[in-house]
Amino acid sequence: MQNIYFQLTREFNDGRPRAVMSGGQAVVWHRLAIMSKDGDWILRPDPEALAHVLGVLASRGATYRFGAPLDLRWLAEGWSSHLEFQEQGIRVRTDFVTRPPRLPESRLARLWAAQDQGDPPVLGVLDLIATKKTNREKDYVVIGELARLLEDPRDRLLNSRSARDLRDLAAGNPALAADLGGQRPLLREVAQGLEALEVALDAERRALIHANEDRLSRFLKAAEPWARRWPEVTRQMAGRPLAEAHAAMVAEAVGSLPCHVPGGLP
Repeated sequence: MQNIYFQLTREFNDGRPRAVMSGGQAVVWHRLAIMSKDGDWILRPDPEALAHVLGVLASRGATYRFGAPLDLRWLAEGWSSHLEFQEQGIRVRTDFVTRPPRLPESRLARLWAAQDQGDPPVLGVLDLIATKKTNREKDYVVIGELARLLEDPRDRLLNSRSARDLRDLAAGNPALAADLGGQRPLLREVAQGLEALEVALDAERRALIHANEDRLSRFLKAAEPWARRWPEVTRQMAGRPLAEAHAAMVAEAVGSLPCHVPGGLP
């Protein structure tokens, strides 16, 4: 069976660029994994893009999972939308953002300004690394492998998860490694040997994990009233076409799910 997530990406971008594949499926595209259980996309932040994506999902009988509506009022503030449908007996889960964590607006602007985003459009390695700095331990293994795809020594020094790789990179680029020590403090540990560098890598990973946990906790706290309301919202959406279910969900979210979450954006 053709990769349904790649196929969806092409459908989302029919006629104009609207969606860039990220997450696990982007890792698959970069040939660092053979499968991923769901699909993640960064959407262009305009109403037409969201309406088109919603239409594609409607044609496949998709339904909402818990999250924010596929609506710019929430997505522009860092929330994510989650839907799913069945395809040949397989549960296809789809997740969408317009403001992904750890990607500032300047990088998003460059993303949408790019004329050639590939077929299907897939997040580049550097931006994918940024989005993978989550609270999941397994993502740091992925980051390490992604960093090995980078050609620029500067990018590799700033993103590698291997003490040995960093040691060798610093040996080959000592001035650059020294200059980057202010941006990535663990590079100052290279001279102390592999053990010190491994300790610094572990500490850096824990700090990144805690930072993402803190960010997620803000959204979880803000979503508590919405979570209590969700069983009733699900009942209202049940059996309705996606366009109607979406309208009902938006109406319920207004007043129950705040759009802005202080400290939630990158």
